[in-house]
Amino acid sequence: MNRNTLTLGGLMMALAVPAAAQSAAPPPRMEPAARIYYRTVKVEGLDIFYREAGDPSKPTLLLLHGFPTSSHMFRNLIPALATDFHLVAPDYPGFGNSSDPTVDKFAYTFEHLADVVDQFTQKLNLSRYAIYVQDYGAPVGFRLAVRHPERIQAIITQNGNAYVEGLTDFWNNFRDVYWKDPSAENAKPLLAFFKPEGTQFQFLVGARSKEHISPDAWIVPQAGLDRPGNQAIQLALFYDYRTNPPLYEKWHAYFRRYQPPTLIVWGKNDPIFGPEGAKAFQKDLKRSELHLLDAGHFALEEDNDEIAGYIRGFLKKQAAVTQAK
Repeated sequence: MNRNTLTLGGLMMALAVPAAAQSAAPPPRMEPAARIYYRTVKVEGLDIFYREAGDPSKPTLLLLHGFPTSSHMFRNLIPALATDFHLVAPDYPGFGNSSDPTVDKFAYTFEHLADVVDQFTQKLNLSRYAIYVQDYGAPVGFRLAVRHPERIQAIITQNGNAYVEGLTDFWNNFRDVYWKDPSAENAKPLLAFFKPEGTQFQFLVGARSKEHISPDAWIVPQAGLDRPGNQAIQLALFYDYRTNPPLYEKWHAYFRRYQPPTLIVWGKNDPIFGPEGAKAFQKDLKRSELHLLDAGHFALEEDNDEIAGYIRGFLKKQAAVTQAK
């Protein structure tokens, strides 16, 4: 046997080890319930993008985002809850990956956004669901609740306001100037909210530690704000926000009459919607639970796991109460 034969034999033996390893069972795949699907459905001729995860036979949680973000704000919450719930998170027109028609082709009002989400839920055959509302999600979600109280199984409000007590000084320029006259001149101070510094402000002010907040949190929505025509879309919604406070009493009447189980998880350092707005829900809702978190406007960025735990415990407790009746 020559030297070359020995070398070749040794090489074949060495290769045999990886081959044996390759025949072993592959690593476990991600549990199907935790896998997020990225889908689109047509509503009013628009592409409405949404994220979906979990078993549709389990209780559904409809996640309604705020400004300036999209369903991206729920990127960590969805997998944290997907084994227990069916989660659906749409992007409104003008946000995220949904269509963004110009203001002359689509009426950007909260009533219209609620119309779109209403039709969206019907397209997906969502007949019963809990809602998670944050920021803009509140005026959208509470409109849905008033329209279809029979569909709402529970409410989770995370800095989603419904009371004048929650309106901080942040709103003074809107209320005193822009809502009275939405001129180009009066809009100038508001344009700062569409710049990177304005977007970062919403995520960072009130946070326990800026190092907790991933830059993805503001980089992704900033890309949406930078799209041609998007500033006009956001200014239209800024102006239309004036229609929400006059509806508060109507929403309160819904709360008092139907008493939806409500979990209030609130970043208490939010410069936009203060903690008094969180506490005010308990004036009207007997089946409510309040948790004030040491966080800002986008509390999920720091307290995703804690909020997921509160949601899981609260909704399971409510389900147990319902079954016991």
